[in-house]
Amino acid sequence: MYDLAIIWDWIGFAVRWVHVITAIAWIGSSFYFIALDLGLRQAPGLPEGAHGEEWQVHGGGFYHIRKYLVAPSEMPDHLTWFKWESYSTWLSGAALLMVVYWSGAELYLIDPERADLSVVQAILISAGSLTIGWIIYDRLCKSGLGERPTVLMLLLFVLLVAMAWGYTQIFTGRAALLHLGAFTATIMTANVFFIIMPNQRIVVADLKAGRKPDPKYGKIAKLRSTHNNYLTLPVIFLMLSNHYPLAFATENNWIIASLVFLMGVTIRHYFNSVHARQGNPTWTWLATAVIFVIIMWLSSAPGLRLAQTAEARALTPTQARFVQDAAFEEVSDIVLGRCSMCHAREPVWDGIRWAPKGVLLETPSDIARHAREIYLQAGASVAMPPANLSFMEPDERAVIARWYKRVAASGF
Repeated sequence: MYDLAIIWDWIGFAVRWVHVITAIAWIGSSFYFIALDLGLRQAPGLPEGAHGEEWQVHGGGFYHIRKYLVAPSEMPDHLTWFKWESYSTWLSGAALLMVVYWSGAELYLIDPERADLSVVQAILISAGSLTIGWIIYDRLCKSGLGERPTVLMLLLFVLLVAMAWGYTQIFTGRAALLHLGAFTATIMTANVFFIIMPNQRIVVADLKAGRKPDPKYGKIAKLRSTHNNYLTLPVIFLMLSNHYPLAFATENNWIIASLVFLMGVTIRHYFNSVHARQGNPTWTWLATAVIFVIIMWLSSAPGLRLAQTAEARALTPTQARFVQDAAFEEVSDIVLGRCSMCHAREPVWDGIRWAPKGVLLETPSDIARHAREIYLQAGASVAMPPANLSFMEPDERAVIARWYKRVAASGF
C-alpha cells in the first residue's frame, strides 16, 4: 500500500497533462476565432447575410473563410461545433482540483490562521464558491447592463477582485489564487455551456424549420465570447501561480491577482486592435510593463507570508506517526542537512531569498507535513536537491524511502 503515493502522483500528472492539452485546444481555438472575426474583410460578391471573408494560408494550403452574422440561408450538410475543448478543459481542471487540493486539503487548502475549517467544510466551500460567480455574472449580463458592455466589464472586474480577497481570507495563498483561476474558468465554460451553445442551437433549429433566425442570439453569444477572450490570459497566470511563492505566498497576493486581470485586458486589447486593423496601440505594452513592475514590488513590499509556525496547528494522526517513528531523528538530520538551507524561513543558499514553492523544512512539524513530498522528491526520485547540490547520498535517500513507506503502510 505504500506505493499509493507514487500511484497518486502519477494520476495527478496524467490529469494535469490532459488539462494542459485540452486548455491548449480551447485557448487556441478561442484566440483563432477572435482574430479571424476581427480580421474579416468586406468584399464584393459575398452571399446574402455574409458579414465578411478572409483568405488564409497554412500548412501548404489556402483557406477561404466566410462569416454569417446570423446564419446562411441553408444549413450545410456538415457543421463543426466548438464546445468539447471548453468542456474537457473544465472537467479535467475540476478533476485536478480534487486530486491535488481536495485530497491534500490539510496541506494545500486549509490555512488555520485564516479559517479553522474541517476538510469537509473546506471542500464544500471550494466547490460551492465556483458557482457563485457564474450566478452573479449571468444575472448582470441578462440585465440592462448587457447593452453597456464597458460597465459590465468593470462590474465583472469588481466581482473578481472581491473573490480574490475573499479566497485569501479562507484558504492558503496557493489555493486562493488557484481557486480564483478556477472561479474565472467556471464563468468561461458556463458561458459556452449555458449561453453560446444553446443560442447556436436555436439558430440551427430555426433554419431547419424554415424560420428566419433572430439575430439577438448571435449578439448575446458574441458578448460572452468576448468576455472569455479577455479572461483567458489571467486564468493561465493563476493556474501557473502555484509554482511561484512570490505570487501566492505574500500578504498582497489578492492585489497581485487583481492586477493580473488588468494585464489580461491590456495585452488582449493590443492583439485585438491589430487583428481588427485598427492601429498598433503599443502603449498597451508600456501599461502592461508598468503593472508588472507594480506586481513585482507588491510581492515583497511588506515581506512574504510563508507557512505557519510549527505551533500554528496540530499535526494530524498520520503526520504525527511520521514524527513518532524510530527513524524520524535520522530523517530529520538528513533533511536539515541537505534541504533546509533553501527550504527555510530565511534561506542561506546564495541566490535564494524565499523557500521554493513556500515549502519549509526546518522543524519536525514541517517535515511531517511534507513527508509525502520529501519521499517523492528525494526518496523515490532524485529530483531534490536540484543537481544534488547538497550531495545527498544514496543511502540517505534509502533511509527516507524506508521511513515513508513504513509509516504510510502502517496507516492502512
